[in-house]
Amino acid sequence: MEEILKAIEERDTKKVATLLYYKMDELSDEDLNEVLEKAEKLALESGDFELYKLVVYYYHELLETDKITEFERIAEETDSFNVKFNLADLYFLIGEFEKSLDLYRQLLEEETEKGNRENIAKIYYNLGLIHEELQEYEKALELMEKAEEILKELGKEDELLHVKIYRGYIKFEMGEKSEAKADLADVLRQVRDKPSLKAQIHLAYEEIFEDEDNYEAAIQECFYAMLEAKGSEYEDVAFDAFIDVIWQLMVEDDFERIYRNMDMFSRGIPEMADFFEAVKAIALYKGGKIGLEKASEAVSKVEDRRLLDLLEFLTEAEA
Repeated sequence: MEEILKAIEERDTKKVATLLYYKMDELSDEDLNEVLEKAEKLALESGDFELYKLVVYYYHELLETDKITEFERIAEETDSFNVKFNLADLYFLIGEFEKSLDLYRQLLEEETEKGNRENIAKIYYNLGLIHEELQEYEKALELMEKAEEILKELGKEDELLHVKIYRGYIKFEMGEKSEAKADLADVLRQVRDKPSLKAQIHLAYEEIFEDEDNYEAAIQECFYAMLEAKGSEYEDVAFDAFIDVIWQLMVEDDFERIYRNMDMFSRGIPEMADFFEAVKAIALYKGGKIGLEKASEAVSKVEDRRLLDLLEFLTEAEA
C-alpha cells in the first residue's frame, strides 16, 4: 500500500495504474477504499482517464460502489474523445457490451466526420474486441482488418503489429489453426526486439497448442511468454496461462510432464525458482515419486502468500 500511496503523492499516474493492477489483492477493503479515493482525485486532477477508468472499475468490481454514473456525467459535460473512449472501454470491462458498442459507434461517426484516422483505428480495434468476445468472429476479423489498414497508412508500426497478432488469434478461434499459426509466425519474425509483442504471440501459440492437446508445446510457449513478458503488462497474463496449463496437466494426472519441465522454468526465471521447485515437488509427490515430507519441505521455501495459495490450488486439482 505504501508504494501506491507514494506513487500517488508523486503524481505518477502511469505507475499508480500499474501498481493498482498488481497490488489490488494485497489490500484490505479499508485500504483499498483509501487508495482508490486518492487515485480517483489524482486521475481527475491530471485528466488521466485511463487511470480513472481503472479506479471506477475497481470500485464497481471490488467494493460494489457506483462511480459509473459520475463517469457518464463527465463524459457528457466534456464531450471529449478521450473521456468517452475510456467510458466505452469501461462498459466493455464490466460486460455492458451493448452500451459499449453504442458509444463506440457514436465515436466512430464523430471521428469520421473529423477525419481523425488514428482514433478511428482505435475504435475499430476495440469494436473488434467486443465482437470477438461475443463470438462474432467474422465481424471481429473485418474490424481488425479495417484497423490494420489505417495503421499501415499512418505508419504506426507497433500498433499495427499488435492488431496483426490479434487478427491471427481470431483466426484460431474461427478454427483456421494453420493459417493462424502462419500469420503469427509472420509477425514473430518482425518483433525480435519487441518483447511485449513477442509475449503476446507466444500466448496465442500456447492457446492453439493447448486446444490441440499438445501440452509439451503449450508449456514451452508459456516459458517463452513469461520470459518475454517480464516487466510488461502481460507478465500476469503469461503467469496465469502457465498456471492454467499446469492445472490441466494435474487434472489429467500428467505429472511427469510437469516435473520434467520445471527445471527449465527454475533456470530461466531464477527469481521464482522456489515456486517452480515447489510445483515440481507437488507433481513428483502426486506421481508417487517422493513422499509428503519432501514435497512439504519444497513448498515451505515459498514465502509469497499469493504463490502459496496457487500451490494449494494446484495440489487440490483432481480429474
